[in-house]
Amino acid sequence: MISATNLKAIRLTHHYLGVFFAPTILFFAVTGGLQMFGLHEASRGRSYLPPAILVHLSQLHKNGTLYLPPRREAPSAPSKAEGSMPDALEPSAPKPPATPSTPTAPNALPMKIFFAATALALVVSTCTG
Repeated sequence: MISATNLKAIRLTHHYLGVFFAPTILFFAVTGGLQMFGLHEASRGRSYLPPAILVHLSQLHKNGTLYLPPRREAPSAPSKAEGSMPDALEPSAPKPPATPSTPTAPNALPMKIFFAATALALVVSTCTG
């Protein structure tokens, strides 16, 4: 049988885990619901453009970071006229020097640790609850 002191400690643990992690659990519930309906991304053929806040919150929900990677541009195929030189014989244009134009992504580990703690707190809170 569990003593009254142990029950009080379990209730107190459940209470503080809930107070600290309930906002994060609500965040995941809301952003997951928005993602189910695709409100975080634009689709081809539709005129819907999602608000920037939904895009960033979805990125935080899915990848644990607010950093959005830059979109890759589709490679354009150069048109070749008939009678042009083969690829091996064409002079290549000088390539500009590579410059770091994209910022480096911030470290996502602290956010992932916090979200892992949220998952653990949800399990503990549910089991003690």
